[in-house]
Amino acid sequence: MGLGLFITLEGVEGAGKSTSIPFLQNLIEQSGREVVVTREPGGTKLGESIRNLLLDPDRKLDIHPDSELLLMFAARAQHFHQVILPALRAGKTVLCDRFTDASFAYQGAGRGIPIGKIAQLQTWLLGELRPNLTLIFDVDVDTGLARAASRGKPDRFELEKKDFFNRIRNFYIERAKTRDRYRVIDGSGDIASVEKQIEHVVTAFLESESNAVA
Repeated sequence: MGLGLFITLEGVEGAGKSTSIPFLQNLIEQSGREVVVTREPGGTKLGESIRNLLLDPDRKLDIHPDSELLLMFAARAQHFHQVILPALRAGKTVLCDRFTDASFAYQGAGRGIPIGKIAQLQTWLLGELRPNLTLIFDVDVDTGLARAASRGKPDRFELEKKDFFNRIRNFYIERAKTRDRYRVIDGSGDIASVEKQIEHVVTAFLESESNAVA
């Protein structure tokens, strides 16, 4: 059996990706596919511990960007080998809230780590494996941060300055122009409009995958 489908969701804070996961999961399951939903950083006991370390604003840790990146990939390595790869090998569809693109955006564009360094880590961990489809949820930074703030106390990343998130957003937009697997979802509207875009993009993607197998 070949690998199952690997779908990732990306975007700045408050873009609407996490809110859209239940709708997306249901849409995929309606096509007869078994779906595994997970997230990064996290997805495993180790990964969730690293997530708490990286996101907790109360720890007041002075985390160097290189340390942050390596912690992200430590969590990702465990996640990939323990959750993602076994599910894909079982023919399941993996739906992941953030993946390696987030490291390129946040630690690369956001923190200033050279993209080549991140690419080396990606190749070391994943080889040639990449997501089949990546949905980039796009929203202007002010709107996204306002939404994030309405959810409660900001995490360590949400406390960053606006310029940090503008660099991330611009990186995602530019990256989407260079790879066929990306689809940009306008997250500025209401939930219904976002779900309509998702349905259009994902239905077409699933149909093309089914035709390719047939």
